[in-house]
Amino acid sequence: MARYLAQIVVMGVQVVGRAFARALRQEFAASRAAAEARGRSGQQSAAATIISGMSLQEAQQILNVSTLSPEDIQKNYEHLFKANDKSVGGSFYLQSKVVRAKERLDEEVSIEKRDSPPTQEQQKQQNSET
Repeated sequence: MARYLAQIVVMGVQVVGRAFARALRQEFAASRAAAEARGRSGQQSAAATIISGMSLQEAQQILNVSTLSPEDIQKNYEHLFKANDKSVGGSFYLQSKVVRAKERLDEEVSIEKRDSPPTQEQQKQQNSET
């Protein structure tokens, strides 16, 4: 009886081990694919995170934006900057976080613009300038 119980336990551990190894390989492959997709812009974004001391996600949360739309960023920045002005009872600390968040998002927008292929309108403008 103990022998059968031991065999069942060993088989269970082997099944769980194989499933864990397979899941680990899949996660590693997905991580590698995501890193390759980010490519050079991902490295620049990581560098901007290190330099600014604020991650992209944190900056988006502070300014309450989900996309990197310059108009939305500017609108939310102006509102939060004014709302946290010390003269109206706001917090200088929060106001400075808002400024840093805008700087971080502006850097990300410029990285995206540099790395994205030119649109048809931009190509027409370049052709007309030459």
